[in-house]
Amino acid sequence: MQNLWNDREADELVNAYGQKGIGRDLALRVYTTRLLGGEPRLVLHGGGNTSLKSKATDILGREWDVLCVKGSGWDMAVIEPQGLPAVKMEALLAARGLDSLSDEDMVAMQRANLIDPGSPNPSIETLLHAFLPHKFVDHTHSTAVLALIDQENSEEVCRAVYGNRLGFVPYIKPGFDLAKAAAEIYEQNPAVEGLILDKHGIFTFAEGAKEAYDLMIEFVTMAEGHVAKNGRNPFKPVVLPAKLATPEEIGPYLRGAIAIDEGEGRYGRMVSDFRTSEKILDYVNAETAEELALRGVSTPDLSIRIKTGPMVLPAPEAGKLDQYGKVIREKVGEFSARYKAYFETNNANDDVERTMLDPMPRLTLVRGLGLFGHGRSMKEAKIAADVGEMLVEAVTGAEAIGSFHPLALSDLFELEYWSLEQAKLAANKPKALSGQVLLVTGGAGAIGAATAKLFAAQGAHVVVADLDGDKAEAAATQAGNASIGLACDVTDAASVRAAFDRAVAVFGGVDIVVSNAGAAWEGRIGELSDETLRKSFELNFFAHQCVAQNAVRLFLKQGTGGVLLFNASKQAVNPGKNFGAYGLPKAATLFLSRQYALDYGAHGIRSSAVNADRIRSGLLTDEMIASRSAARGVSEKDYMGGNLLGLEVRAEDVAQAFLHQALAERTTADVTTVDGGNIAAALR
Repeated sequence: MQNLWNDREADELVNAYGQKGIGRDLALRVYTTRLLGGEPRLVLHGGGNTSLKSKATDILGREWDVLCVKGSGWDMAVIEPQGLPAVKMEALLAARGLDSLSDEDMVAMQRANLIDPGSPNPSIETLLHAFLPHKFVDHTHSTAVLALIDQENSEEVCRAVYGNRLGFVPYIKPGFDLAKAAAEIYEQNPAVEGLILDKHGIFTFAEGAKEAYDLMIEFVTMAEGHVAKNGRNPFKPVVLPAKLATPEEIGPYLRGAIAIDEGEGRYGRMVSDFRTSEKILDYVNAETAEELALRGVSTPDLSIRIKTGPMVLPAPEAGKLDQYGKVIREKVGEFSARYKAYFETNNANDDVERTMLDPMPRLTLVRGLGLFGHGRSMKEAKIAADVGEMLVEAVTGAEAIGSFHPLALSDLFELEYWSLEQAKLAANKPKALSGQVLLVTGGAGAIGAATAKLFAAQGAHVVVADLDGDKAEAAATQAGNASIGLACDVTDAASVRAAFDRAVAVFGGVDIVVSNAGAAWEGRIGELSDETLRKSFELNFFAHQCVAQNAVRLFLKQGTGGVLLFNASKQAVNPGKNFGAYGLPKAATLFLSRQYALDYGAHGIRSSAVNADRIRSGLLTDEMIASRSAARGVSEKDYMGGNLLGLEVRAEDVAQAFLHQALAERTTADVTTVDGGNIAAALR
């Protein structure tokens, strides 16, 4: 592994922090923490921790010996000094004299001794860092080191690689007991330069930041060298079908199968992130892939991300997608049953009250294709996929030099259902649309952009589709929540199909569609050219049908219902003078929404429309407002506020109506009027 220490970069950071009153030691602690955290083969998404023993002054001006240790929730790759909260050493060291200390009491004690009470919770391994005497302590979950310690004879393997340079600590769950045991192992031979924590990871320590970091890189490189020198090709591939289906083709089936059935037609949906590479394919195509998946995970921390390990699916044969969809559901059922048994068996071993997590996989290996990470957000899905890639590397290494022998599932259960993690999960309530995907057409316009932003704020990931791809991307960026923008001509069937395929490629599927794109033409109906009327019907009716057909195609594959929402306009029920070219297709679109509600309600697919009027947008431009005002003989202000409330209706008001319909689980074939009050347009 490459040593990334750079004297110039280190000095620049020291100088930059020095100008803010932060000392050299803490600046270098931040620097090497970032170096470790930026390498996924060492640390992933909040894993690992580092510390510095130093001095700090409290609000009363008193100086204390402290341990600055990584705080909970901080990513080492982007850590700042405040991500290393200072804890009073006196209390930490006094804790070693205790016979026992619960996790809850340990956390309370550490918080009570923070110099800054507003700091994040110190790492669960704070006491381990404190009980070691060195100034700088580093801890990672190196995949190369895991290849050595995920063996039945792990201590023997480590002795062969490291001799007596590293102490060896048998597996103990992180916390007070592990901290005491690790300190005792160190004190048996204070000449060691680090510690191996069996089935867990590696610690290195020194009096300088560079020296502790150098040792970490050296020991990891030694592990990599051992695997490279002594490893063999551990996998024999299975026979694959002559032609495989694509990830985009199976994605909706998989996404639907892993949705959490909450009863009464409700589902806790997840999004998916697909990965593939030569290394991943070697692993997922191995004859032993399923058996390896049943053994567990390479380090217990991963159980918080991917439960007991991945689900393995057979290779999908092209042209047999419906049959493969049934296979997916069978495999998900098997995984779920195993997980429930795992919970029930281990939960019965004590009288602790626990709530079972959902039994759905967070990592799926598909022979012939690659792996999918799953999560209630794109961030969670990407983390699961990242973890999957590192699991592949660690297990491949372990099998190359021996046999993958991870922590027993009974011990894994203690980590996955750790009381501290249970408390975190209980506090982390999903938003109303978490895990759901919205595709909105005309997404760069006023109504489309407002809808994208509002739905993203409720947890949805949004695909903003618009004729102008650059504007669509800008609207997606403004919406946030990993939303994407893309060019789409809704009057071109191939372009619409490509937009939905892109949604599947990025998120795994689609749950809600707001068919919003449209444009208006003016003129008396008896004097319109056929070309104008047909053009309007193509955009304002047939495009809605094309979008809806693509949505239903995915909804049926997912099998978890779905929501179709149409921008119908008040012209559908209350035509305006000289506006027939727009009103006629909109009237057809209104009834199109009801036909979908009628034909697909049995599949849990809801279909409704919004009847909006006079929304300042790309369709109702300033020029058109002037024209329509003149046609009615009123001022522009009176025209825009020409309703019972006397208020101009905004794009955000229409977005709120779409959101209401998306969340109204017992409502379909609805038409919601958003016009400030127009009796002539009221439905009856």
